[in-house]
Amino acid sequence: MQIDVVSIFPQYFSVLDISLLGKAEAAGLLDVRVHDLRDWASDKHRTVDDTPYGGGAGMVMRPDVWGKALDQIIGDEDVVLALPTPSGENFTQRKAEELTRAKRIVFAPGRYEGIDARLAQHYRSKKNVTVMEFSIGDYVLNGGEVASLVVIEAVGRLLDGVVGNPLSLVEESHSTAGLLEYPAFTKPSQWRGLSVPSVLLGGNHAAIARWRRDLALQRTCERRPDMIARLDEDELDSSDREVIAGCGLLAPPFHGRISFSLARAEQVSQLHRLAARTFPDACPTYLTEDAIADFVAQNLNEAELAKAIDRQEILVAQVGEQLVGYAWITPPAADGAVPTSTLEKAMPQGGAYLSKLYVDSQWRGSGIAGALLEAAIAQLLPPATPAIGLGTNQGNKRAQKFYRRHGFRKKGTRMFKVGGQPNRDVCMVRELTGDDQY
Repeated sequence: MQIDVVSIFPQYFSVLDISLLGKAEAAGLLDVRVHDLRDWASDKHRTVDDTPYGGGAGMVMRPDVWGKALDQIIGDEDVVLALPTPSGENFTQRKAEELTRAKRIVFAPGRYEGIDARLAQHYRSKKNVTVMEFSIGDYVLNGGEVASLVVIEAVGRLLDGVVGNPLSLVEESHSTAGLLEYPAFTKPSQWRGLSVPSVLLGGNHAAIARWRRDLALQRTCERRPDMIARLDEDELDSSDREVIAGCGLLAPPFHGRISFSLARAEQVSQLHRLAARTFPDACPTYLTEDAIADFVAQNLNEAELAKAIDRQEILVAQVGEQLVGYAWITPPAADGAVPTSTLEKAMPQGGAYLSKLYVDSQWRGSGIAGALLEAAIAQLLPPATPAIGLGTNQGNKRAQKFYRRHGFRKKGTRMFKVGGQPNRDVCMVRELTGDDQY
């Protein structure tokens, strides 16, 4: 690729002779040519600017001087004419990738109040010139040289052979993954009381990849939430969606913000309707409607839910004012007894019971369920709870797969009655002590 730069400060671009771009130029991967605009000025003072028509502060760069320079430099070749300006289109990584396909780019960085607007207008009429007016951010600099350097480096480093390890271009911020880059660590492993995350030291490459992906997602949610809405939904897996939901956002094709909080007394009626609506979804097909209705009436009525709310056992998920999911965790008894006798043999003393975890059907696949589960474990359990257990119908393979992904393991079975009808449940337990990765 050939890059030409025309400036009244050609020495400004001497930095291109060092680092990776300097090496790329020495190796013939990049051809950078810097020109002094004043070489095309015609008066003894080498003037390139004049006062603005219509009055106003500052000076405007003359189109006739620029025109002579660009005509000679461009010739008849196909080029991209890059004009840095605060009023230009925002320059992005996608634009940098697009520019790597150009054979020549000519940069025309202006100074003072900019270049006469007719320059861009004229060269847009040329068939061999593609004019790109660009901005590197919502701020103003003294001239376009810095902005030109930014684009030259952003494009140059993407050319084949410039960066030694091509994988580094894939994983970095604003790459095609559409995320900010995960944090990086190196030696020493201990520095001023700060440790390298243990997952990076263990050699489990799958766990490292997942950790890095999670941190990239979290960092993007926190710092650039606007980027989340632009993610390719086909590139997101269930874990990705759960991490995003855990940060309070919803990934495409879902939209909006999600929040997790303790259920409040005034929400009991809405919570009852949600519980009655979602409980049948987990029931096996052989259960009758009467049996399901009886269970809801006995166990999920407003009075029972109000008691659980008062005991702070229910965490709800909300999109706006709408309740879209809830988790109900019963803590161990004061003496450490497991809160349900059906799990006594499956769990250690002091274990908690995940009684309910439901999300409205229209929000399934959004990641809310997984984020709600993790938020409930973090917020509802007493400190140092050793484990949490649950029971789910043995025929509900989807639920079992979900819970396995969240660190639950099968520990046996139990009989569980719904409206007097017996059901065989799989008992699953997640150990919590000292397990920050499930």
